[in-house]
Amino acid sequence: MREWTVGPEAEGKRLDRYLAARLGSVPAGALQKYLRLGRVKRNARRASASDRLCAGDTLQLYLSDDCFEAAPPRRPDPLLAKFRPHLTVLYEDENLLLIDKRPGMLVHPDASEKVNTLVTHVRAYLYQKGAYDPAQDFSPAPCNRIDRFTGGIVIFAKTKEALLAVDALIRARKLRKFYHCIVRGTPKPPEGVLKHFLLKGEKRVRVLDRPERGAQTAETRYRTLEARGDVSLVECELITGRTHQIRAQMAHAGHPLLGDGQYGDAAWNRAMGRGQQALYAVRLEFPADLPGALAPLSGRSFAVKSPLCAEIQRLGRK
Repeated sequence: MREWTVGPEAEGKRLDRYLAARLGSVPAGALQKYLRLGRVKRNARRASASDRLCAGDTLQLYLSDDCFEAAPPRRPDPLLAKFRPHLTVLYEDENLLLIDKRPGMLVHPDASEKVNTLVTHVRAYLYQKGAYDPAQDFSPAPCNRIDRFTGGIVIFAKTKEALLAVDALIRARKLRKFYHCIVRGTPKPPEGVLKHFLLKGEKRVRVLDRPERGAQTAETRYRTLEARGDVSLVECELITGRTHQIRAQMAHAGHPLLGDGQYGDAAWNRAMGRGQQALYAVRLEFPADLPGALAPLSGRSFAVKSPLCAEIQRLGRK
């Protein structure tokens, strides 16, 4: 038996994550088995994997000596070692990262860009600080996706548990997601809910006023924040989360997004001098009393400064 005292640096960490970091030679499955069998105790009492540690806790580990051997060195990754990540980190804990993505950056690789993506930036950032090993079972992954030319908040999961938890939260419509956009004209009424059906095509979606086979319901709550001349700054909350939902629904309502090449007015975009959609993910609101990996985010809200607020001011002076 060995006994450890938990230091202040581990305050609030899950027991299984703490043990995995210190017992690197023990496979994750074996570690979970030892916890279930009661071979790890916290303050002389049976411990569970999800226990949150406090500074000063004592851990009693009834494990064989080979469990305490040094972990094998992590697998080197030349790309992640040399890549220079550029990230605006809004929040980070042992399970999640919240990033303010700049417009123009892909989240995932595609045919046009294989390396310079948000996924690579995040994995290189974690790799270089020793928080990610490419040989591990799970690689950090985004929980929500935004288009290449949309900026704003993207959630990254560091663990599979966190990825599944955020996915469940989004599916249950308990994570509130807010966007700013600049549109042509002024919506009337100035606030309300857009309700349509979206039928997904190869490159764009079609907006329907009535249900059709294969179409999905789409609801967006909107509020006009400012109107200047023939453009308005609008806040949109996604009630559902469909592909191109805000862009397609606002265009269908007669208020296409400035710069939107797929759903907007190409001549108007050229005249206004904008070639990318004016859309930014500005705020996330988490519900209270979240369990497990999401517990530190319970009741919290995260927001970024919307660059579209300054842009609407400039457009109003033209």
